[in-house]
Amino acid sequence: NSVIVPTYKECNNLKPLTERLFNSLQKYNLDKSTELIIVDDNSNDGSKELIDQLSKYYNVKILVRTKERGLSSAVLHGFSNANASEVLICMDADLQHPPEKVVELIKSLKENEFVIGTRYAGGNSIDKDWPVHRRVISSGARLLVVPLKPMKKQISGFFGIQKKILQKTGIKKINPIGFKICLEVYVKCNIKKHAEVPIVFGVRTEGESKLSSKVIVNYLKHLFELYTYQMPLALV
Repeated sequence: NSVIVPTYKECNNLKPLTERLFNSLQKYNLDKSTELIIVDDNSNDGSKELIDQLSKYYNVKILVRTKERGLSSAVLHGFSNANASEVLICMDADLQHPPEKVVELIKSLKENEFVIGTRYAGGNSIDKDWPVHRRVISSGARLLVVPLKPMKKQISGFFGIQKKILQKTGIKKINPIGFKICLEVYVKCNIKKHAEVPIVFGVRTEGESKLSSKVIVNYLKHLFELYTYQMPLALV
């Protein structure tokens, strides 16, 4: 199993993320068979030095990119360098995705091609605690993506896929605009069997949110590209 975490200036979150992840994996004897790969976009905030220290105690490594940036390409870089033979997991570094839930994603992927951790599954949500503009953006994003997927809930950055499914599609065909790598993988890999794992979305305590007007514009461009990609398939 390989857990991929894209980062940029998330140094303060990396130690608790690593400790929480491997403590939970150890309870199910998955700590030795699971690697954590941090893909960092040259943060220069001490992330590399910290992970080098943590690697003495945990199966974690860091890949520092100096010529390319972006969440989605970072995830793909991690996938390409993963040692896992069966399971690939992606999650954020800000602890909003509970590391303890990785175990459930791994177990679910024994029977499903794709699994997503979502705050909307099982009634979990933090939208009610968000500012009005964030709730409007979140609701609009969910509505726009509905025709692209049969899942009842929102696409998030906390997901897993069977490695053989990704290999069958070919990682070079995965080329998202913006940060919605999960949606790109789901559509391009033509997922037939999926599952959802309910999570309680954590509150960011360190680092800064990456949401901006540019991110929103790229999201809309990405949706248009995926609609264009999927339309010919629907006619077959």
